[in-house]
Amino acid sequence: MNSKLIPLLIALMLNINAIGQVSDKIKKEVKNQALYALDLCKYLHQHPELSLQEFNTSKRIAAEFKKGGLEVIESFGGNSVVGILKNGVGPVVMLRTDMDALPLEEKTDLDFASTVKSKDASGKETPVMHACGHDIHMSVLTGTLRTLVALKKEWKGTLMVIAQQAEEISGGANKVIEAGIFSKFPVPDYAMAYHINPELASGKIGLVGGPVFAGVKTVEIAVYGKGGHGAYPEKCIDPIVIASRIVLDLQTIVSRERSPLEPIVVTVGSIHGGTRPNIIPDEVKLELTLRYYSFEAIEKVIESIRRICKSASQMAGMTDDKLPDVKVLPVETPPVLNNVLLSEKLGGFASDIIGSQNVLKVNPSMVSEDFGKYGLTPEKVPICLIWLGSTSPELLQELEKKGERPAPLHSPLLKPDYAVTIETGIQVMTRNVIGLLNK
Repeated sequence: MNSKLIPLLIALMLNINAIGQVSDKIKKEVKNQALYALDLCKYLHQHPELSLQEFNTSKRIAAEFKKGGLEVIESFGGNSVVGILKNGVGPVVMLRTDMDALPLEEKTDLDFASTVKSKDASGKETPVMHACGHDIHMSVLTGTLRTLVALKKEWKGTLMVIAQQAEEISGGANKVIEAGIFSKFPVPDYAMAYHINPELASGKIGLVGGPVFAGVKTVEIAVYGKGGHGAYPEKCIDPIVIASRIVLDLQTIVSRERSPLEPIVVTVGSIHGGTRPNIIPDEVKLELTLRYYSFEAIEKVIESIRRICKSASQMAGMTDDKLPDVKVLPVETPPVLNNVLLSEKLGGFASDIIGSQNVLKVNPSMVSEDFGKYGLTPEKVPICLIWLGSTSPELLQELEKKGERPAPLHSPLLKPDYAVTIETGIQVMTRNVIGLLNK
């Protein structure tokens, strides 16, 4: 053997041994923290709060941050909470969790099921449930923080944690960014977040390099006509017919104008027009959701929507002053674009602690999440959103035999495998943070 290689081999063996020791320390400490995190999750699940109403939730999470010795800033851009933990010189790693729940009546048989009712933004009373895993996300973040504090000798650097309001209505991330998260605090070298996935078995994670969640735009279309009596259609211009033509023609945007290799969704979610069967109305309203990964592609789709609406109206004989009004709403969620290199690094760290067989490369999804906004600021922070498997393997196998799938996100029947999901999440995220800080 070349004598020059011997020191390199020795260093490599020592490094592998050190990695194994760190993973063992993490697993041991997580055993101490997982039960605490599970109890916290049960509390949060029983006390859900709607978007922009996370007053008690933010106070509880702030208290958890303070227990870890963090510098805590409450009410940051609303109900969001920021925590900073400095532990020597090193990189800055940001972890983010969401806090808000959904207006749903829980229909699980959990002994800690939510019975909470609250008033929504319109003042209407509604049941409230954590049906998107935000209770798990908060608990995993807390458990990760407690584990990192206990293992402070194993890492150097700065940890930034954010408990964010209003993810479900896609406003929380904007408020945090507008409040100056990257100007008032150190700019992160990396940022990470979890989202539970009922389609993945608990004990596993899913990673995607590149687009992982879709961007979302909402479009409102007002289609105008010339109303009148249903018995005299020749004296009218029927906006219901125009709107129907528009709905059908919109389907050709994806099927005939865009590449089949380019993910785009154009969905007409609502259509409203008319009051009586014998009255041709003056107006019909449509609401659309658009899903995309490419900013350039979605602008082309919007151009096509405007063209189709205009043409359909002109074909029906409407004058230029009464052509459809196509409005793209200002509130939108951009795509979540995982940094490819960061995703690969995290896959390696996760494999160290839960085994490579439990780290899955999964396909992108067309659902949305506002975590992507943190990676699109001028600072260009590398981000990675990680899927966290949340259904027990045994239940998945049982359902598969029946040709069924587990209750999806936003379902009143959502029932994650809480204990295993939380423990896995803490193990993996702790290993990710230590790995990135000790690069």
